[in-house]
Amino acid sequence: MENLIFISAFIQQANHILLGILPAAVIDFLPVAEKFIWCGFAAVGFAVLFNVPSRTLVFIGILGGLGGFTKFLLIRFGVSDVLAPFCGSAVIGLLSIPFAHYKHAPPPVFYIPALIPMIPGVFAYRMMLGMIKLVGNTQPSDYEQVLQSTINNGLKVLFIILGLSVGAVIPMLVTRRDSVKDLKASSFFDRRDD
Repeated sequence: MENLIFISAFIQQANHILLGILPAAVIDFLPVAEKFIWCGFAAVGFAVLFNVPSRTLVFIGILGGLGGFTKFLLIRFGVSDVLAPFCGSAVIGLLSIPFAHYKHAPPPVFYIPALIPMIPGVFAYRMMLGMIKLVGNTQPSDYEQVLQSTINNGLKVLFIILGLSVGAVIPMLVTRRDSVKDLKASSFFDRRDD
């Protein structure tokens, strides 16, 4: 924990030092680049939690960082909160295929831990707070505003998670070489006598 605090303080100190050296366009880019590092660390943390092979950890960190970087960069340029995670998960899904072939591991080993840092926790938290307020004592004048905010946050959570799953799976389906229709049921039940 102390190492993470030190790394965060180091990055903030580097940002303050660089403020006088770098142009304004680069300074606006630094917080987005910092998200690359933190999303990569979070992806590696979840990968360790899921007990993935250690040979895949570096690539999972790169995928998590690139997915988070894509998401936050698009949000920085004004893309919606729903479309940006979809694009980030599509980047993760596309890049997990060559990484899976390179490291001889299935693609879900790479894309599932890399997607977890992009889960919309803030919107889910706000939705749950809104539901608690609706059940509790809410003034009639505030009820409509709380209901609208709760539904808005709930729909954002739903569509972001849907976009994350579709964005990660579509590259798998597009690049699949064998169709399920071409497989025969007898091939699943044949035993080899090796």
